[in-house]
Amino acid sequence: QVQLVESGGGLVQAGGSLRLSCAAAGRTVRSYGMGWVRQAPGKAREFVAAIDRSGSRTDYSDSVKGRFTISRDNAKNTVYLQMNNLKPEDTAVYSCAAAPSAYYGYVFSKIVEYSDWGQGTQVTVSS
Repeated sequence: QVQLVESGGGLVQAGGSLRLSCAAAGRTVRSYGMGWVRQAPGKAREFVAAIDRSGSRTDYSDSVKGRFTISRDNAKNTVYLQMNNLKPEDTAVYSCAAAPSAYYGYVFSKIVEYSDWGQGTQVTVSS
């Protein structure tokens, strides 16, 4: 099991940017596919972005494509989510997730595929 701790959330105006970080402990994330999921009040969890274990392939939800970028630094055991041109509808708790991966290039785009989760960080976008 890998422990995940998110940071970087906060309050930002519409059109602004935030960079979320997800630091892993307990195990190296080199053999894990990683992802970000968000949950707004009263709504179901929503897949946001995912990256394969090597960092060579990514996937995004249509709602964030072109605005958000997921990346990873395996040497630092950390995954990032750069969020630009934020909108009020991006307001949610953002959680980092990990899934053991045997294959390079495989991206976990389904929430049910993830086994380890962080506590989440709040992102609030004001209009």
